[in-house]
Amino acid sequence: MKKHHRGKGFLIKWIVLLFDIVVINGVFLLVYYWENSSANGRLFSGEYKTIILLLNSCYLYSLYFIPIQIQKPIIHMDKVVQQALSSVSLHIILFITCLFFLYQEIFSVHFVITYYLVLYIAFTIWRVIARKTITSYRKTGRNYKTLVIAGAGESGQDLYDEMINEDSAGYKILGFFDDNVLLHKYLGDLFLGNTSDLEQFVLDEGVDEVYCTLPNSQRAIVIHLMNFCEKNRVKFYLVPEYFSYIKKSLVLESIATIPLLSIKPEPLEYPHNRLLKRFLDVIFSSIVLLTVFPVLYIIIGILIKISSSGPILFKQLRTGIYGKDFYCYKFRTMKLNGDADVKQATKNDPRVTKIGAFLRKTNLDEMPQFINVLRGEMSIVGPRPHMISHTKLYSSLIDKYMVRHSIKPGITGWAQINGFRGEVNEIGEMEERVKRDVWYIENWNFVFDLKIIFITTLSMFKKERKNAY
Repeated sequence: MKKHHRGKGFLIKWIVLLFDIVVINGVFLLVYYWENSSANGRLFSGEYKTIILLLNSCYLYSLYFIPIQIQKPIIHMDKVVQQALSSVSLHIILFITCLFFLYQEIFSVHFVITYYLVLYIAFTIWRVIARKTITSYRKTGRNYKTLVIAGAGESGQDLYDEMINEDSAGYKILGFFDDNVLLHKYLGDLFLGNTSDLEQFVLDEGVDEVYCTLPNSQRAIVIHLMNFCEKNRVKFYLVPEYFSYIKKSLVLESIATIPLLSIKPEPLEYPHNRLLKRFLDVIFSSIVLLTVFPVLYIIIGILIKISSSGPILFKQLRTGIYGKDFYCYKFRTMKLNGDADVKQATKNDPRVTKIGAFLRKTNLDEMPQFINVLRGEMSIVGPRPHMISHTKLYSSLIDKYMVRHSIKPGITGWAQINGFRGEVNEIGEMEERVKRDVWYIENWNFVFDLKIIFITTLSMFKKERKNAY
């Protein structure tokens, strides 16, 4: 019987924890001696020893709420950054609260602010490097888990495809077991035998994990395999049959002893996430409106007035959150015309002025929408607001179209940075936009917004931009 490969993931977790503590204490010492050059070892005497103990205790306590997850097989980098920022934020709350009640005057406000600003940067960089190191290590074929899949039907093959697409996840898939022998010809060497052969194979090869995708009609086999894995300390995962038609994250609840599955709440359904997103909107839009926007308004306003008669700003009714209409502001890019509220801009559109074409290409025409953001009608990142006529049209043609109105529309969004912007020529294009808008809503996090803002800013300087007219 071969040895199992379990344990290394647990060891990696402890290594990460150890280096977390090194970073937290190292930054603390660095900032302390930077601001107190004449300290001469005071930090390790008297009440300062208690402070160091408190510093580390707050971190260890925070792990209860935000556990280390960068050793997981699949975790995206924006999630790593988000967890790093969340860990430091929670540490701030815990540590400052303790200082306030126990040692009110031992550290200055300037010290605390400097420490946590440096810690935000250092802790995030360390966690990103740690994740990169883990994935690189796994790509070399080490720190892997061997597994087999019981059930080679559609769900089993979908699971296989997801796993092999992540070459840094540390999965080594040995193959499938299924009682449908016709699949042998289709799967080739990946077909390992009938489900009755699985137990001996697991014992002989030292398999770490068994993933079961068998249908409910084979309940007896599923229960038998689960009991076998539990007895032999092999990790057992059950992929539910509804996976083939429900592609959403679910949460497990219960009524007494009866388990219930419900659709996982979207991130922005939680008040603290909405508050965090609003905080970014207010700070970012205030900075833009107080610095860049006044200068742009004067320069662009003059050019618009020279190019054609009419107002500098163009406002149009768009569909906002919960389907409520609002006036969306833009720099006017067209000559005054009667089709502005019903007809999208097209390539070589004669209505677009020369300065208007430049504004559209660089996205500068969207700058007045920071006013909408500050007023709370829009967000910096979110699904783009559509004209009322488009909302009426596509809401009846596209499934989940109205889901995109469950959050505030945005100046930029996940669909836009993936090339889905501008004129829509066929319904398939709008379906792709809606699909990405819904995905954004279901997978939102603060770092994801920062990423989209960063990519949008970079794209403004590109010469070639799809559908930018």
